Amino acid sequence: MNILVLGSGGREHTLAWKISQSFNCTEVFIAPGNAGTELIGENVDLQVNDFEGIANFSVENEIDLIVVGPEDPLVNGIRDYFEADESLKHIKMVGPGKAGARLEGSKDFSKSFMQKHSIPTAASKTFTTENIDEGLTYLESCDMPIVLKADGLAAGKGVVIAQNLEEAKETLKSMLIDKQFGEASSKVLIEQFLDGIELSVFVLTDGKDYIVLPEAKDYKRIGEGDTGLNTGGMGAVSPVKFADAAFMSKVEEQVIKPTVNGLKSEGIDYKGFIFIGLMNVSGDPYVIEYNVRMGDPETQVVIPRITSDVVDMLDAAATGQLHDYQLEIGSHTVAGVVLVSGGYPGSYEKGKSIHGLADITTTLVVHAGTKQEDYETLTNGGRVLTVLGRGDDLDTALKSAYSAVNSLSWEGMYYRKDIGKDILAARIV
Repeated sequence: MNILVLGSGGREHTLAWKISQSFNCTEVFIAPGNAGTELIGENVDLQVNDFEGIANFSVENEIDLIVVGPEDPLVNGIRDYFEADESLKHIKMVGPGKAGARLEGSKDFSKSFMQKHSIPTAASKTFTTENIDEGLTYLESCDMPIVLKADGLAAGKGVVIAQNLEEAKETLKSMLIDKQFGEASSKVLIEQFLDGIELSVFVLTDGKDYIVLPEAKDYKRIGEGDTGLNTGGMGAVSPVKFADAAFMSKVEEQVIKPTVNGLKSEGIDYKGFIFIGLMNVSGDPYVIEYNVRMGDPETQVVIPRITSDVVDMLDAAATGQLHDYQLEIGSHTVAGVVLVSGGYPGSYEKGKSIHGLADITTTLVVHAGTKQEDYETLTNGGRVLTVLGRGDDLDTALKSAYSAVNSLSWEGMYYRKDIGKDILAARIV
């Protein structure tokens, strides 16, 4: 099977790495890819929203299956584009159409969906510039802290937790009037703050059946101790010990089943991943948000735990045959530490030489913001690499990851030294 993975980050490198190991994979292409994907497949100079270019390439190279990594092409309708064309509709795709992608593309839609299908979530109200005064007044009746979310896509950064009323009002005005997140914040959700422990649950569905992939906990803040600005993710671990069988049973009954059944009842033919951001509040799950693709850096710790054939899994999801697929998950732990450019998530320089990659032979280094130039690997983004460690337990996995991190360097390199340490210290139970 010829397989095309769309995207250029750590998520796509991990998916391509796992896909390339399958006997059912003839060739794997990555568009546009990075310096790491170049080592396991063929990079294609196409951007993820160039639907015409992707279509032409897919026909010319007899692509059998497309795996869509990031959310943008899904929200923009790549599945709809392929399904509307007789010459393309035979190409299988993992990823929902525009209708299903609204779960991530609009926080307002996803919140309404949760409420309609009795899925536990925080109370919220939505405001625009037209009724901003009502929003400011509403804030006065809210308990602090309070969460403000941009309705649209904001690269994982459109969420602000305001600690007091003054900050909340200034944030609402900044989002709506000053367009802090562009058109993504033309609507803003004011949402109840949930006090609990966050985790990510991943589901793959073919529109009828579903499988639950390994869960993960990621670390979003730039600073140690979860301080500073939000990022796309500074690290992740899987499994998560507080997501025990009892909790995951609640997640399945109260969240996963009503989500999949809700999509079916609304006539949305959803074939792809559903990434559910959850809050564990005293043992009960509450949905923070939906994403319509795998997470990054969670993919880097989830996918390596799958021991069954991942191409069979993706093909079954794309063709409505998931009921025949037997997911197998290893008992090992995987920890990932993200290495970023100095200045991230603010402004940062690119083109720094990365040293030490050849010295790491015992674990996987996943590329994201990298490029190959004159036989040298250079930084090409904010989040540059994810270094993975594997072990029988979290302590061993973290030691493996951080040992490998010590072999790597470039000018301005930064990483958090406390990934997973909260769990080890038993502050999370």
